[in-house]
Amino acid sequence: MIYTEIAVMAVLLSIISDLFLIRTRLIRKAVFWTSYAIILPFQLVTNWWLTSRQIVTYNPDVIIGARLASAPLEDLLFGFSLILSVLSLWVYWGRKGF
Repeated sequence: MIYTEIAVMAVLLSIISDLFLIRTRLIRKAVFWTSYAIILPFQLVTNWWLTSRQIVTYNPDVIIGARLASAPLEDLLFGFSLILSVLSLWVYWGRKGF
């Protein structure tokens, strides 16, 4: 499996989990998109710093090749899925009293 496929699957799984499994439905709320808008610039700066200095490199055969802030677009997908998953679990566990 290539990184692009993994990133797309991660996004789909995080959305399915948010909407149907743990049912926090954050993706439908403005508070999530506001949080994401705050987090995204930091993700872009971090990705730029790591990839432009070749601290992190990618095999061109496993990515689509489009880049933003020097990092593959797949990193944005993967980052989105991580942020959605973590925030969904945070809300879920908060509701359960953990």
